[in-house]
Parts: sequence; structure tokens; C-alpha cells
Amino acid sequence: GPKQSDLTTFGDPTPYNIMFGPDKCGYTKRTHLIFNYKGKNVLKQKDLPYKQEKEGTSHLYRLVVKPDNTVKVEIDEESVYEGSMKDDWELLPPKEIKDPEDKKPADWVDDSMMDDPEDKKPEDWVDEKRVVDTDAVKPDDWDDEEDGEWEAPMKDHPGYKGEWHVKRISNPAYKGVWEAKKIANPDFVDDAEVYKFSDFGFIGFDLWQVKGGTIFDNVIITDDVAEADEFAKKWKALKEVEDAKKAEEEAASKAEAAKADEEDDDDKDEEEEM
Repeated sequence: GPKQSDLTTFGDPTPYNIMFGPDKCGYTKRTHLIFNYKGKNVLKQKDLPYKQEKEGTSHLYRLVVKPDNTVKVEIDEESVYEGSMKDDWELLPPKEIKDPEDKKPADWVDDSMMDDPEDKKPEDWVDEKRVVDTDAVKPDDWDDEEDGEWEAPMKDHPGYKGEWHVKRISNPAYKGVWEAKKIANPDFVDDAEVYKFSDFGFIGFDLWQVKGGTIFDNVIITDDVAEADEFAKKWKALKEVEDAKKAEEEAASKAEAAKADEEDDDDKDEEEEM
């Protein structure tokens, strides 16, 4: 972020230039890349992939911001994104907007389907689900004074066909979805240097963890590609050690599992002999 007069006040409201790195919150997993532009933190419109799932090894995150307002993101020296800050972040207002004076014509038809005026409900169509059971007989022991006036029960209509719906057909007057015409946005002002920040004064970490063990180290800000490449060698050396250690642990785990399976088979053989 930009230079701060008092870093002891560093915290959540501290303004920053760029937020970059892995972000996992609940089911949301992504690599964050947020640019601050004129005091507004602007999130990338489409998330970058999340590249560290449970394997417990170190990762290298690399962000390259170029003077032509393009960006490149690499994770473990693999490119996961290349694109334009102007296209993929809403840093600038749109060049065109909908004309507020443009109104939908009164005779505009935007219903693609309509009821078929020729389709009529058949005369023998039965849409009554229940009818009076004409075969029902008033019980001999029915007392009108005590039981009330007797009414024949209802039963399912044997001819019931369901609710009738008129057939739908394509609307010959359909003109499509209406949209207001576009006009130049009077508030649009281009900026050839959206990539540029006046200064960098600190590196901070915005952390929220429910599981410990995460280490952040080896951070560099530079305008020298060769220096960044040399710095990345630290990660390569560490990764070689981690990968070798992980391979040892996996081999030991497989050997232990195989041994346990063998012991289980021996126990079964002994039980069968008994």
C-alpha cells in the first residue's frame, strides 16, 4: 500500500494499492486480485483460480503489472491469467450508457409467445375434479335433527381431464427484447495509466484463519524481471525439499498400510484354522 505516517495504526480500514493472494472463505475459493483506483477497491470481475488444496507445500504467487495496463498472474510459475485492467476490472466508467431519453414504443411487442385464438376448449372437456356421488344413499339411522341435513358425499370425477390450457403459438407481432439505444457516456474519462500508483510504502497481510500452520515469507516488489527471477529460486529450492519429503511420507504411509493389510490377512488365516 501507500506510505503510512504511523504503521502502528495498520488494520482493516488501512488503504492499500493492491490486494493479491489466495482467499478461502467457506465455499468460496479464489486468488484475490484487487486494485485500488481513485480510492475505490475494485475486485476482478471473474475470479482467478485457487491453487492450494490440502497438499501442504509452498506456493509462489507472482503478479506482473505492465505500463500498457495489462496484468499477468502466475502461480508456481504457471500462468493462470493474462489480460487488461480496463477490460476485466471496472476501474473506469463505461464508454457508453443507455439513453435515458429513449423510451419503449407503445406498440412494441416483447411477448414471443401468445394464446392461439383458434384454439377452443372442447365441449366435452371435464375440468371438475370432484362431483357429487349420485349413487350415495342417505343412511337409515341418519337423524336430521341431531346430524343435520344430509348431503351426498363427493367423489373423484371419472371424466376429469385436468385443467385446460389454451395452446401457445409464436407471436407474429413479436419484435424481440427491447433495449434502450446506447449513447456516449458524458462521465467517461479515459486514463492511460490505471496501472500506476504514486508510491508503495508497506506490505501488509490481511489474515483470517481457522487453522494454523500457514507461513507467509519471501515477498518482493520490484521493477526488475531478473531480480524477481533470482528471488523465485528460493521457492524452487524449498519446493524440491518439500516434494522429496512429501514423497518419503507418502511412501512410508503406503508401506504402513500394506503392512497393516498383511497383518489383517494373517489374523484371518489364524481364525480360519481355529
